[in-house]
Amino acid sequence: MLLLVAGPAAPAADTANPPWNWPVAPAPAVLRSFDPPPEPWLSGHRGVDLAVPAGTTVLSPADGRISFSGWVVDRRVITVDHGNGLRSSLLAVVSELQAGDAVSAGDPVGQVAESGHCPSACLHWGVRRGETYINPLQFVMDLRPSVLLPVPDG
Repeated sequence: MLLLVAGPAAPAADTANPPWNWPVAPAPAVLRSFDPPPEPWLSGHRGVDLAVPAGTTVLSPADGRISFSGWVVDRRVITVDHGNGLRSSLLAVVSELQAGDAVSAGDPVGQVAESGHCPSACLHWGVRRGETYINPLQFVMDLRPSVLLPVPDG
């Protein structure tokens, strides 16, 4: 007989301590997963798309400081610098916050706007460590693989 348990006890290399919060509440469905390109210059999906309606309040997933709030091409983006090289970028988000404003985990940073990024309204959440995009879900979910272990006799 085998027992299914979560992955190894050691945390993944890119997990945050303390863990982050979802950028919306309650935890939403993921419409599109993280799918980074094999090379930085190729196309890919450098974050996750979360199923939320336009007007949903967006929350800072962790403590930080706004490092950017404005337009990128045709979408409103807000970026929170969490320190230790970690930055969350959230789009499409309308916000009154400006670069330099401090935010705590769970503080409102704006509202989801219609953007055309998803077939229906959504929030795109990307996280970078330095210049490398990493899966934001690892900060709010246990993504370690499950492991089958033998059940001890007795």
